[in-house]
Amino acid sequence: MTIRTGIGGWTYAQWRDGTFFPAGLVQKRELQFASRAVGAIEINGTFYRLQKPESYRKWRDETSEGFVFALKGSRFVTNRKELASAGEAIESFMNQGLTELGDRLGPICWQLATTKRFAPDDIAAFLALLPREWEGIAIRHAIEVGHESFACSEFVDLAREARVAIVWSDHPERTPIADRTADFAYMRLQGMRAKCPTGYDQDELDRWRRICQSWANGHAPDGLPYRGNREESRDRPGDVFVFMINGAKERAPAAAMALADLLRE
Repeated sequence: MTIRTGIGGWTYAQWRDGTFFPAGLVQKRELQFASRAVGAIEINGTFYRLQKPESYRKWRDETSEGFVFALKGSRFVTNRKELASAGEAIESFMNQGLTELGDRLGPICWQLATTKRFAPDDIAAFLALLPREWEGIAIRHAIEVGHESFACSEFVDLAREARVAIVWSDHPERTPIADRTADFAYMRLQGMRAKCPTGYDQDELDRWRRICQSWANGHAPDGLPYRGNREESRDRPGDVFVFMINGAKERAPAAAMALADLLRE
């Protein structure tokens, strides 16, 4: 099991003042630097538009062995009234050349709008559309929900049956769901504060460390909101992906690296 801490994207002007990137680093080297400072990067651009196969090849070649990209699923898939109708859009997303990443390809995160309500039949149909394999490469999926109607055992059961991870988010507009439903865990942490050099203070980072280690080892840690049977979240060890996304984004790299340091202790 591997715990990877990372950031969202690698092109951010406020990281160029020495906060993250060394002064004078040319922009075309930023991905190369970032991929050696953190363990994973979530690509947000794939949410807005399809990318070219040559872009994926370039990103693969610029990153080091063991590094992983997570991809945000397309908004043309998730921003629709009926997710069950997204078959063609999912196929288009999968056909854009993402398998050119090879062993750098991590999970795909399908982010639903915070206003999207849980409709069991529609969600079940959507999860069934997500491919488990593409062009010979195994594909892992995660789903980020927001509306409180998803905080129920029926949703947890559907995600578990489909082997899709439910994203843990600390965003105030997203309902937290701690149940483990796949062979990996996916966290999007969005509560960083600008006044804190590491985004989260030491106690908060230590809490994330304990949760990450518990999930990696197949435990169901205390103090989290389980929406299904907590016992079914046990004995599910696997990789853990932790992304420092929003809040005080300028602190995201420091937060990711500080958490990684704690995990190595």
